Amino acid sequence: MPQVISRCPVCGRRLKVVKLQCEHCETAIENEFTLSKFDYLTPEELSFAETFLLCRGNIKEVEKALGISYPTVRSRLDQVIASLGGRSIPAERQTSQRKREILDALERGELTAQEAVEQLKETGGD
Repeated sequence: MPQVISRCPVCGRRLKVVKLQCEHCETAIENEFTLSKFDYLTPEELSFAETFLLCRGNIKEVEKALGISYPTVRSRLDQVIASLGGRSIPAERQTSQRKREILDALERGELTAQEAVEQLKETGGD
């Protein structure tokens, strides 16, 4: 069954649902229904959000699951947050948080010293 579209193919604005119908008895209900914010995500954004949730927000696991780098995970997460109407975290705060995550992972033994150094370099931390 095709997935519901959320944007008008003519003007690109948001669509609203006006009819629901039972698959079994074909009872139909007409009214104005709203879609959730998630229905307006692109298929790529929705797939990323699902992966992020299935990984319980563990960015390291998202990196592994999608085969992408930490900065790419953060960028995609920021895009999803923006699409949902949220504000993204300023870059300097993200960098600071990432450095703390790397050092915490090193302390827990999840990273070697060399891996931590490489990841810190990616964040711009010398």
